[in-house]
Amino acid sequence: ECIICDYFVLVGEPTAIRCPIITFPALHSDYNLTWYENGSITPVTTERHARIHQRGGLLWFIPARLEDSGHYECDVRRFNHSSRKSIHLTVFKNDNGLCFNGRMKFEQKVMTTNTGKIICPDLEDFRDEDNSEPEVHWNKECKPGFLEDKRLLLAKGENAILILNVTVQDRGNYTCRMVYTHMGKQYNVSRTVSLEVKESPRQIRPEFIYPKNNTIEVDLGTHVVMECNISSGINGLIPFWTVNDEDVDSFDSTYKEQFYEEGMPHGLAVSGTKFNISKVKVKDYAYKFFCHVMYGSQQITVYIKLERPAPSIQGYLIGGGISLVFLAFFTLFVYKIFKVDIVLWYRNSCYPFLGKEVSDGKIYDAYVLYPKNRMSCLYSSDIFALKILPEVLERQCGYNLFIFGRDDLPGEAVISVADEKIRQSRRVIVVLVPEPSFYSILEDASEKQLAVYNALTHDGIKVILIELEKIQDYASMPESIKYIKQKHGAIRWKGDFSENSCSASTRFWKKVLYHMPSRKNASPSGLHLLP
Repeated sequence: ECIICDYFVLVGEPTAIRCPIITFPALHSDYNLTWYENGSITPVTTERHARIHQRGGLLWFIPARLEDSGHYECDVRRFNHSSRKSIHLTVFKNDNGLCFNGRMKFEQKVMTTNTGKIICPDLEDFRDEDNSEPEVHWNKECKPGFLEDKRLLLAKGENAILILNVTVQDRGNYTCRMVYTHMGKQYNVSRTVSLEVKESPRQIRPEFIYPKNNTIEVDLGTHVVMECNISSGINGLIPFWTVNDEDVDSFDSTYKEQFYEEGMPHGLAVSGTKFNISKVKVKDYAYKFFCHVMYGSQQITVYIKLERPAPSIQGYLIGGGISLVFLAFFTLFVYKIFKVDIVLWYRNSCYPFLGKEVSDGKIYDAYVLYPKNRMSCLYSSDIFALKILPEVLERQCGYNLFIFGRDDLPGEAVISVADEKIRQSRRVIVVLVPEPSFYSILEDASEKQLAVYNALTHDGIKVILIELEKIQDYASMPESIKYIKQKHGAIRWKGDFSENSCSASTRFWKKVLYHMPSRKNASPSGLHLLP
């Protein structure tokens, strides 16, 4: 049933309006139908001679006039129930110079390359009084002769034209016309059909989207969805699965194949099939799963195969990487703590396997510089430099020291001797005390400055600072001493003058030996308790 019922008719032609409530009058005999003009309570006459009358459940206009345009109502009564519906009629004139009105046309569509049909609509009520089929005449764009095209055929008994191999040139306005006789008078009945021609989708060879003759890695016992889909311009092409030359449903009853098809833009269609493997079994690895599609007389096939995943080394790599990083940090940590012991152990253990030493032209392993007291030799700096240092480094460890004040000859110039001996030494040991009054401003300071200067400017000479006591402030020290302290630090003496403090195995002496050049240990001559 229509919601808004519109009829249109060319002025001067007959038309018949149906009541939308009664779709098939012959099937309904238990009703009473009455037509009214809109707003009128007087029924339309049933006299056949009247121009407007109701007959056979239809409202007839023979012929229609322009003033007939408007609304009409049909009232249907069944037992105690009544229904009423309004219908609108438009009576129109043709456009100037044309045989139709551009706004009053029936729309029809056909597809290219197919056989199309143009139907002259709404002629079923216009039979002659002898109930004979009307003779329909056609023209296109108001011009006859288009039926000379051999692709166009009249469909007998259907009031239609068949178009073979439709092309876009077949679109246009087709007008059909017949003659209707009523009460001995003939009337023209015409319909104009606007034909739209649409491009048929191309017959594209089906192409597999997935699979692509590939393998996938799945673990035993896992769930897998096996899907195969194709794209083509042909509807109804559905792929199907086989395995081991039989349908997947026969291969395993738990594999339930499901088919689907979806329309896509540009006339393409995607169709596919899929089935679930709830738990991958060992037998699933043994075969290829084939997906087929029939295209004409051809069968196109692709496959997919399940494989066990290769053992993952990612965990081992991550674990190994973490272990290496941890080992590197642990090694650095151990080396930082035991660096001195490791270096000394290496020197002692590997020295016998090293090749013959190449002479560097040096005579002394270290030049010892210390603050001398001008009043007496009872201060700790003198005892440390003249007794403890030689005891450990020379007698126990085999080093050759030049100690200014012990090894220089009387009368020699201080500056020339210091410069020469430092050039002949591999290290410079500077003994420091906290009180600046211990230094001789005129003699010792210049000697110390000279020694440190040479140590900094000559290649291969390293300065070792030894604090006999903790020095809080280096402000009174020469700039060169402050520079070395800042860059390399100092070793602080924490012992006394007992026998234990004179052992090369104590922590203090290990630090001193670490900074000393490599040298084969001399046979110790015994430890002596200093007086």
